[in-house]
Amino acid sequence: MEKNWYYAENGQERKGPVPESELKRLLDAGQLPASALVWSEGMAQWTPAQAVKELQSNPPPVPPSETGKNWFYSADGRERNGPVAESELKRLLAAGQLSGATLVWSEGLAGWVPAASLAALQPVGVVAALGAAPQPLSPGPFFSRTPNRDLMTAARAALGGRWGVAVGAVLIYIGISLVIQLLSAIPFVGCLASIGALLIEGPLLLGLALFFLAVARAQNADVGLVFAGFNRFGNALAAYLLMNIFILLWLLLFIIPGIIASFRYAMTFFILADYPQMDALEAIRRSKAMMRGNKAKLFCLTWRFFWWALLCILTCGIGFIWLMPYIQTSLAKFYEDLKPAS
Repeated sequence: MEKNWYYAENGQERKGPVPESELKRLLDAGQLPASALVWSEGMAQWTPAQAVKELQSNPPPVPPSETGKNWFYSADGRERNGPVAESELKRLLAAGQLSGATLVWSEGLAGWVPAASLAALQPVGVVAALGAAPQPLSPGPFFSRTPNRDLMTAARAALGGRWGVAVGAVLIYIGISLVIQLLSAIPFVGCLASIGALLIEGPLLLGLALFFLAVARAQNADVGLVFAGFNRFGNALAAYLLMNIFILLWLLLFIIPGIIASFRYAMTFFILADYPQMDALEAIRRSKAMMRGNKAKLFCLTWRFFWWALLCILTCGIGFIWLMPYIQTSLAKFYEDLKPAS
């Protein structure tokens, strides 16, 4: 039976289902641009058609290179250029002749990706997860259409071979939190420790968002990213304080509005991770826009971890060291699933 597909040109109205042969015909005839977002059952998220191998009539070959890795690039999402040597592509990017949003592909990549998302193409000393300049986040509407079970499957796949470093990142976060809690119990020190906890929680949460987005995107995820949020200390702290103030105000009305508010602001630190120039209040507003119509789906996603959490309690809490990376990567995948609609 032929596979069915959905597609969205320019991230707008979603159309489908259409048979795979019909979608290929539209792409080959130029009636649908190669940059159009497509999705089919089993995919973790909406993806540009040019990045899906099974939709390519003639995928670009990569000839052997004696001078290093060869790359293909597409500045407008349609015309493909190359092959060019990696050094030449880096020169074009550094000179501003190509933007970080330029789609690139080389042997070993699963599909076409923005140049800014690849550490190998960044100037020395620049971390892609921090220096990437993603395409502007539109006002929406945003829809998460990928089933939650598929998002969780994609999260497990992203963690494959990375469980060790992911657990390490979580242990750093938990370790810092435990030290502060112990200090809080000491007379005369407890007050300072509580203030310290308030000050560092926001930057740590931003660091975790940076780390698990890198995991979800198959980028270089180093445990040092957990501390990268301190590079934007003021913005991270402001986001943390504002979120908690807003949630507390909703909790004063009743518990349920407070819980709903927490889901409303759930994407804030992921947005800050992707858009370093955005201020805290704007990130909170963008999170509200992204979660409009998606809060119930996120609640169902988090509920899926309830039984896992019960099992972790039976292990005296040790199991949470592995559950937390699973949850965080699933949340990152949820955020990624929302973004293609922008």
